Amino acid sequence: MLSTEHQTLENSALDDPTLENLTLDLKPVPNRATQYKLKWRQKQLLVKLSRDLKVPCLPPLTEQSWLQDCLQRSPVHLVKLPLELPETELEFWADACAAAGKSVFLKLPGMAALPNKRSRIKWWIKRLTEWAIAALLLILFSPLMLILSWLIVTTSPGPVLFHQWRVGERGKLFRIYKFRTMVAGAEQLHHQVMVGQSGLHKLEHDPRITPLGVWMRRYSLDELPQLINVLRGEMSLVGPRPWALYDALRLSPTVRHRLNALPGITGIWQITRRATLRDLDAVNRIDLGYLGAWSFRQDLKILLLTIPKVLTGFGAY
Repeated sequence: MLSTEHQTLENSALDDPTLENLTLDLKPVPNRATQYKLKWRQKQLLVKLSRDLKVPCLPPLTEQSWLQDCLQRSPVHLVKLPLELPETELEFWADACAAAGKSVFLKLPGMAALPNKRSRIKWWIKRLTEWAIAALLLILFSPLMLILSWLIVTTSPGPVLFHQWRVGERGKLFRIYKFRTMVAGAEQLHHQVMVGQSGLHKLEHDPRITPLGVWMRRYSLDELPQLINVLRGEMSLVGPRPWALYDALRLSPTVRHRLNALPGITGIWQITRRATLRDLDAVNRIDLGYLGAWSFRQDLKILLLTIPKVLTGFGAY
């Protein structure tokens, strides 16, 4: 049962595109009071932080189902979130938006030097080519993927696929798909395992990884389901690393504009440095160099170089 205040918001604010702003208090994180100022602009819901504690706000919003219901009833097409939000709150909004069928984006600084802006025709040729290759690879690898699915089910309890929010093109959040290589519920232990870990959140001997997962990661077999993300238009075969929220939030402001780029399954970092370079900003500077000098020929070269790197397990864990 929704409270009177929640019903009032549902019946007025989210259903009224003429309402410009509203303050909302959301506390999905214990001992944290986050006030949001909500703005409607051309069927977009812009979420901004408000630190004015004197402004009246609604009671704490802790039920995701309520936010989902409000979004479903609203005329907004997409939601934009500030990058300053904590990871748990970004996930709270992203899950609610996904359940309501609304797109969700991070608000990012602009970036003019994107390949799709400089060479539109070549970019579309790249995208069509990659879509065709991804479809062909899914067909060719489908027997292997079925075998891997069976091995995952029989060797450890839990789902076959693992999905996680990642930052995509223009800051759009999407769920990346991978074969599960960790024990079930490993995400809840992430920050405990990574405590004190600077740079990219990767551990060579992560205790959550299953024996089968170690082997799958060594040869990048866990990444095969990402071909589905390519077909969905959320990823490219070649492109910058798709950052998880816990890594994206730790990027310095000087490189955050890189998050505008379409991420890829493989890229210049994967074939040159991979886990040997875990400095977040350094990885982003490598990606920015790739984007600034992008060419169709370079992408083809990266694809071809990926094959021996995968077969030798270069820098993978």
